[in-house]
Amino acid sequence: MHLSGVASLTRQYVEAVAGTRARITDTRKTLPGMRNLQKYATRCGGAANHRQGLHDGVMIKDNHIAACGSIAAAVARVRERVGHMVRIEVEADRLEQVEEAVRAGADIVLLDNMSSDTMAQAVNQWGEHVVLEASGGINLGTVRAVAMCGVHVISVGALTHSAMALPYHLELEQ
Repeated sequence: MHLSGVASLTRQYVEAVAGTRARITDTRKTLPGMRNLQKYATRCGGAANHRQGLHDGVMIKDNHIAACGSIAAAVARVRERVGHMVRIEVEADRLEQVEEAVRAGADIVLLDNMSSDTMAQAVNQWGEHVVLEASGGINLGTVRAVAMCGVHVISVGALTHSAMALPYHLELEQ
């Protein structure tokens, strides 16, 4: 019932962005012990999977940037320590951070809680150079507008952590 709810909610998001280049993806925000099943359910609903865990991609967040002193320093430090197949994503909440992440060689920039206008500016300036992912506070009422900004990916934690179970049962008739 829960996984049907995850797949059904995911399908609603996927249909809401149809006709745009945006792809819906889940996050790591899953129920304990249910990650593989919930990620399968989001794929059944038409979404892509984000990272499976901390081991298969690097996300540089504000605390990492503060600890390293800058986005460029954080990206350089990570690049020194990971294999050539590991993608690096940088979380940005301002256009200046997006530019710094692109110039530092990030593979993906997460546009965190940005307005539609700001996301559209980021797409216009850097959308051909890096994958741009929108995230933060996106719901069924706003996802289409976010997609229309031209982002490549929209990650939605609610697909797994807030999906309602679909009630169903089986009755046999004689």
